[in-house]
Amino acid sequence: MSPFEQVIKRSGAIVPFNPERITNAIYRAAIAVGGRDRSIAEALTADVIALLEQNTPPGKIPTIEEIQDAVEKVLIEHGHAKVAKAYILYRDERARARQERASLAARPSQNIPWAKIWHVLDWAVRHNLHTTEALNQRLAQGELPEIVRLSEAAYNEDIENAVEMIAMRREQVRVVIITGPSSSGKTTSTIKIGQRLQHLGLRLVTLNVDNYYFDLALQPRDEFGDYDFETPQALDLSLLNQHLEQLIAGEEVRIPFYDFKQGKRFDERTPVRIHANELILIDSLHGLYPAMTGSIPDEQKFKVYLEPLLQMTTPNGDYIRWTDIRLMRRMLRDAVHRAYDPRQTLEHWHYVRTSEKRNILPYIGNTDYIVNSAMPYELSIYRARLLDHFLQWREDYRNDPLRQDAFERAERVSQVLQAFSPITDDSPVPPDSVLREFIGGSIYDS
Repeated sequence: MSPFEQVIKRSGAIVPFNPERITNAIYRAAIAVGGRDRSIAEALTADVIALLEQNTPPGKIPTIEEIQDAVEKVLIEHGHAKVAKAYILYRDERARARQERASLAARPSQNIPWAKIWHVLDWAVRHNLHTTEALNQRLAQGELPEIVRLSEAAYNEDIENAVEMIAMRREQVRVVIITGPSSSGKTTSTIKIGQRLQHLGLRLVTLNVDNYYFDLALQPRDEFGDYDFETPQALDLSLLNQHLEQLIAGEEVRIPFYDFKQGKRFDERTPVRIHANELILIDSLHGLYPAMTGSIPDEQKFKVYLEPLLQMTTPNGDYIRWTDIRLMRRMLRDAVHRAYDPRQTLEHWHYVRTSEKRNILPYIGNTDYIVNSAMPYELSIYRARLLDHFLQWREDYRNDPLRQDAFERAERVSQVLQAFSPITDDSPVPPDSVLREFIGGSIYDS
């Protein structure tokens, strides 16, 4: 049993001491250098606690920094130099991120597609859909069907542009990667792109990267002990790249099958071979992550990136955050298709965002085409379905130091949703809309 009951966070908040978080941090660092033995991480955690007990005066509560110092010391003294280096690099990365958040940015981010955003903003202004007030006014005039028509046409134009660009490179491209952060609309967009390519005599053959997950027992966990499937380190990238090389060379491979119920991967299950008119499709959260397809030359890949790039301001002049749109989309989708409590989605969104910032956003500049999946009217639909929940969560988490991130998101989103006139009848939304992926009723639901 741990001799400590509490720990002091950098914010000064005092929270319960949880040894499993130390284990998770050590195990995550080990995974980064190829280690997958959680029992070693657990044994090292016991040594970290023993060192803390030795160095902490009676009655004193250890700080996060003191715990992390102890982890580094134990890793080095026990001969785990590579793991210690990975842990130190991760710790340094988090420190730099905190410093960046604490200061105003003096230069524009290189990870933001400015040209695409300008195009989306120009479209929104021309159609009087760039503010919540303008949208509400058009809705009050009964213009929802026209707004839906214009929005869907803009999205489908993006899809058609991506297909046209792939077709222009059909002699070189062997892999089509459709990627984007959680709930950006990958499923619907992939189907639409596949249908249009088929009209051009090209067929997408899906290589389901979910089948390349490591066994559940080997997976990293987040700070709350939940398995973290949001990180590319959860996948066997070496095997994935080997199979990609073989497929492009015209060889047959037997891809694995991952049983999520058992949490186990079964290798060499399904035979796959790629023919002359076929392209390998990778529909993955981490499609832009370099190691995902590192064995394939860039000229043989076409990368499509999706994001709801909504350009709309609220009454206080703030632009609506894309991550908040995706959070609401995921809540609705998981409730419809996975019987998943939206409260859990909110509580776990912090590690979704952490993984996105590390493994997705830095590589946006490497994409070949960006599809905007936002619909200006979608938040009016979400208001009718989610506002009461966010108002309740805001109060539930207000004084909970362990759920500060959930509180801040609930407070911000509840304020945003209140600026929209609610849409309770979604019948004008077509059954092939990307929104149907989240609110239900899609013709693509299997």
